[in-house]
Amino acid sequence: MPQEVATPRRSKRYQPLLATSASSAGDYTYTWSSDPIYTRPLESEDNGDDGALFDDATAEAVFYVSFNRTDLSKIPQSKGRTRGRAKGKAKQDDVSEKFSVGDTVLIATNAKKPSVGVIVTMWQVNVDAEEERDAAEEDEGRPEDSKMKVKVHWFLRPTELAGVRAKRDHYENEIYYSLATCATINPSKIVSKCTVTSQEPEDAESKSALAWSASPSKRRKLSAPSSAHAEYQDVFYCGSAIDARRGLYYVFDWEEFRERALATETDDPSNTAAWDVSVDDTIVLHEDGVSPTKRTPAARGRGRPRKSSVKEDEDFDDREGIQPSEDEYQVDKDAQAVAATDTEEEQEAPLEDDLPKTPSKKRRRGEIWTPRTPRTPRTPRRTRETVKNLAAPTPHSKAALRARARRKSSMAVRPPPPELTQSLAAALKKIGNDPWLRAMHALHVAARPDELVCREEEYSKVLRSVEELVEEGSGGCVYISGVPGTGKTATVHAIVRELKRMAENSETNPFTYVEINGLKIPEPSAAYGLLWEAVSGHDVASEGHLKISSKEALRNLTHYFGSGGNSGPGGHACVVLMDELDQLMTAKQDVVYNFFNWPTFVGSKLVVIAVANTMDLPERVMSGRVRSRLGMVRINFQPYTTPQLERIVHSRLLSAKEGLAGQVPDVLSADGVKFAAMKVSSISGDARRVLDICRRTVELVHPRKRTAGTNDVKGVIKVMQNSPTAAYLRDCSLHERLLLAALLKCMKNEGVDEIKWGDVQYQHLIYLPVFTSTDEPSRKPSGEELAMVLENLLATRAVLMEDGTGAARKPEDERRIVLNMEVGEVERALADVGGDRWKNALSA
Repeated sequence: MPQEVATPRRSKRYQPLLATSASSAGDYTYTWSSDPIYTRPLESEDNGDDGALFDDATAEAVFYVSFNRTDLSKIPQSKGRTRGRAKGKAKQDDVSEKFSVGDTVLIATNAKKPSVGVIVTMWQVNVDAEEERDAAEEDEGRPEDSKMKVKVHWFLRPTELAGVRAKRDHYENEIYYSLATCATINPSKIVSKCTVTSQEPEDAESKSALAWSASPSKRRKLSAPSSAHAEYQDVFYCGSAIDARRGLYYVFDWEEFRERALATETDDPSNTAAWDVSVDDTIVLHEDGVSPTKRTPAARGRGRPRKSSVKEDEDFDDREGIQPSEDEYQVDKDAQAVAATDTEEEQEAPLEDDLPKTPSKKRRRGEIWTPRTPRTPRTPRRTRETVKNLAAPTPHSKAALRARARRKSSMAVRPPPPELTQSLAAALKKIGNDPWLRAMHALHVAARPDELVCREEEYSKVLRSVEELVEEGSGGCVYISGVPGTGKTATVHAIVRELKRMAENSETNPFTYVEINGLKIPEPSAAYGLLWEAVSGHDVASEGHLKISSKEALRNLTHYFGSGGNSGPGGHACVVLMDELDQLMTAKQDVVYNFFNWPTFVGSKLVVIAVANTMDLPERVMSGRVRSRLGMVRINFQPYTTPQLERIVHSRLLSAKEGLAGQVPDVLSADGVKFAAMKVSSISGDARRVLDICRRTVELVHPRKRTAGTNDVKGVIKVMQNSPTAAYLRDCSLHERLLLAALLKCMKNEGVDEIKWGDVQYQHLIYLPVFTSTDEPSRKPSGEELAMVLENLLATRAVLMEDGTGAARKPEDERRIVLNMEVGEVERALADVGGDRWKNALSA
């Protein structure tokens, strides 16, 4: 016989997200209240995500149908012997609560409110005494019920869904049944029983919770129910099943489904497939609204749905906040009607049910359609073999499926959409009709244009990559690089706005979005807290930021993404924008590693968009383990060329003229725009710099109300070159400029701003023969001489050096220095002062 493979032991690090309350773990005892119904060898998933992990080949999983939970704090201590023991036993029976398969319960999670689930199976792990003793030594202090396991199938609250999704009105106490999302927990995670019903609430105050949650005051009122509705706080209404990843809802009757699942006979109680919902969303309609393989007489205009059936759909859609048209009802009803006959002689019968049936031989066109047996829409024909757990999508979800099918059929390259809010046009209306003031506002680098110019190709690549990851429900990374001012962040923001619009219109899967800017957080590890706030569903706008440490947030995130989607009821995608990735690089590179490693976990559904200002940052700075997890999707933004810079400026000037009547004068000539574009493209290709030059030029000619020309642009450029930074660098000595150039080179090589003083000295000696000519002295300075040069730069505050008790204990060469001036300005000034040799060496 082949040797039986033992269950592998898993790591004990990073326990799951399901939280155990202190009172639940310490005040209750758990005992089985039924006899064992099934026993089999222990499998890896039987250990669950909590408690002890057993790998004994002889371990068994013994299944039960119910257990008792006894509250020890409510049992009185009796003084008598016989009579007292009887009284104590009676009291103990009163404080015991029985939990069985099929009970709906509240479960303690890391969410603010307990999650809702239904118990689908329960078992106990039995091992020999030696194995149990070894497990107890490895996990000292584990709860006493760690060998008892309960598998729950999740319901979802509306607050546990993705933040960016199609808004759907719901009742205050409404929950949705997940299709196949389960988790294995300890009994101590269970808070209490709750009631789930398919009967809609009748009181008007519980309706339209979506509208009530619009304002903070009403949101607080919903979170704290009044005494009149206190008895309903553990009573939930479930009228829909949901595919949380895709954002689709299905018609669902919880009470009927529960009875059918409990009545399902199975030889293996560990098989919980009876509690999973099978759905039918394969009817993908074409542009005409009907699938060609399932056309019916009604679709050809020979019939119309009955009025009562349409009324039933109207009632359902009205609660969703959507009012479909009559044509949409006709399409939905046509999609559900499928021809079915038992023999070739029998004629086709219309089906009023939502369930599709396999059609037999098609009827000829000349035949007359007559029903076999008259049926009302509310008494559909169902059989136990075909129904089982099949659920049909709601009309709202059918419309979403059609929209996605149309979008996939026309996956052509889409141009960047205009800004839906029209923020620039709205701001220009407030300024007035002065063309110069409007132009200055439109040319400001902070103004958001209504159209993204000269980045259509990059926009399409990034959008297609991110959209595919969100649609597939898989994790991945997209690395975007390029020098500053090439439109990286603006392009990603336009892509995120488009994805949000698509998700809100049900054209793609819902997702949660979070933006992490390396320049806006105090330290790189603070990124963990921002991401945890997003995935945990915390409302920062109304409740403020979470008071959680970086280590705790890291532990929770590793559990959340490493549990394969079984950490809680949620299962949607999360899109993270990591802007200014250079600022998140640390010595150990642990923050960047974790963000790139989580998308590789199975079921993580994490999409990371990393934006960096250095094209070869992975090859030069990142370690091998970080670079291997970055993925293959890398998109580089090249610097803008002269024609592209001209297009950008002209598009801004054209937007400033929109809405003005009559002949509007030009505030900046085409030759002036071309000269500014040529000057900037020859140096850096930074669109922000050409916009700044043009804006200052318009501001210069504004008092005289004339058109700015090339000479005006030249004057502005000359003034900008004569800035205080440029004037200071012209007065610096050769070795001071060399030291600044060496610092810039080290910053580019390492991708960080803080550089060790020893590395700068080494780069300074390398640059010395490059920047000095044959007629200039090229003697290498000593360490003391370079220290004097550094002292001069420190005295003028051109550079800064780390100070303090910790820095004083370091060797001199290990202390770090940082540039205290704008990097681009220093590069341009050094290139202007040093000439072509410095310009080529600095790549300026």
